Amino acid sequence: MTEEEAAQTVDEEPADEESPADGDATGDETPDEDVLGPETTSLVARVAVEDESLAADVEDRLVALESERRELDEEVDDLEARLRRNRADFKNYKKRAKKRQKQLEKRATEDLIERLIDVRDNLRRAVEDEHEDVESLREGVELTLRELDRVFEDENVSQIHPESGEEVDPQRHEVMLRVESDHPEDTIADVYQPGYEMADKVLQAAQVTVSDGSGDDE
Repeated sequence: MTEEEAAQTVDEEPADEESPADGDATGDETPDEDVLGPETTSLVARVAVEDESLAADVEDRLVALESERRELDEEVDDLEARLRRNRADFKNYKKRAKKRQKQLEKRATEDLIERLIDVRDNLRRAVEDEHEDVESLREGVELTLRELDRVFEDENVSQIHPESGEEVDPQRHEVMLRVESDHPEDTIADVYQPGYEMADKVLQAAQVTVSDGSGDDE
């Protein structure tokens, strides 16, 4: 063999491949399951237990809320039923009170008419009966007038009869004329016709004359 052939043979021999270093094998990149497996299993177990406990708490809470809702519904139904009964009772009470008021008004009116009938009968007898003199007739009329005043008093009816010199009250006095008087100007000079009031309500204003102040020295 010539030197050129020997050199060619040497160049064609494959170079030795480097062996991977110890500890660099690909199998070493996988975690050790014997070390991490139990911890992962324990963590998963704890999470599962917590989930079950939370689910149980939520379920218990839902059951409690449902029970509370039913109790509230029953309470609302009871209150609504009581409200309906109270409304019905109040409506019936108003009807009874209105009926009672009408009965009392009717009875009061009947009682007043009965007493006024007695007064009228006395007046009729005073006119129809024969009297020896005018004085006896006058006495009969005065007696009947006193009887009528008692009826008015029982019904809380009083006269409006202001004194001369009093100030005019437009609510209770009706001015008829301005006259010469010794009383101060625009005060009551005289009562032309008395008025009447019942329980502080004016039934008829008193008709009065007022002073023009012409006779007032001041």
